[in-house]
Amino acid sequence: MTHALARARSVDEVVERMRAIEERLDPRDGVACFNRMHLRVAALVGRRIAAGDVQDPAFVERLGVLLANQYFDVLDAADEGRPVGEAWQPLVDARDLREVWPVQFAFAGTNAHLCHDLPLAVVETCIERRTTPDTPPVHADYLVVGELLVQAEEEERAAFETRIAGVAAEAAGPLRYLVAGFSTARAREAAWSATLSLWHQRNIRPLFDATLAAVTAGTALAGRLLVTPVPVPGGRPDDRRG
Repeated sequence: MTHALARARSVDEVVERMRAIEERLDPRDGVACFNRMHLRVAALVGRRIAAGDVQDPAFVERLGVLLANQYFDVLDAADEGRPVGEAWQPLVDARDLREVWPVQFAFAGTNAHLCHDLPLAVVETCIERRTTPDTPPVHADYLVVGELLVQAEEEERAAFETRIAGVAAEAAGPLRYLVAGFSTARAREAAWSATLSLWHQRNIRPLFDATLAAVTAGTALAGRLLVTPVPVPGGRPDDRRG
């Protein structure tokens, strides 16, 4: 049975659909682990827009909607047994592995969403709104949203550290090392660089496709590393509610 999601048209609808995903997925599902983290981010984006904390609310809302719809398309494809795309494949392939911890799934999804989907969403939003990534306040608002992602990462790390606190340092070392290798702040910077390259190549299809292919391959490689199974003696990898 599939659960096709209608395309969102507002940040409120994005939050509503993510809540519906949370309700229907097993909390141990790797996609559910990512969804929980990004549901918090989507809700925070909505609050920032309502509070006037972004300079171009219409741009930020449209960007958030386009970005979320890419994620919903991935879920639809996975539910229907269709290809989800190379960037998301590592998370979808590993989503049922009990040796992969919640933080790994959350960061693998963030990696795909931020490094691959976000540059495409920025380019599409700029085209729709007849602006450019270099035109103020596009980058300033991008950084505001990026800070919410960094905040969500910090919360995820804190939950992970609480969960693994009782595990011997030597046993937990490999998992901590793997998790420490991901940084939302660095991914955000890389995503902006990819955005600028794709924007300037948007009318030169061979260059655009080559850059996107390189971005996709790098994202997929990082995703596969992030979902590497890391059994931790005495740990609780089945406790995935965060």
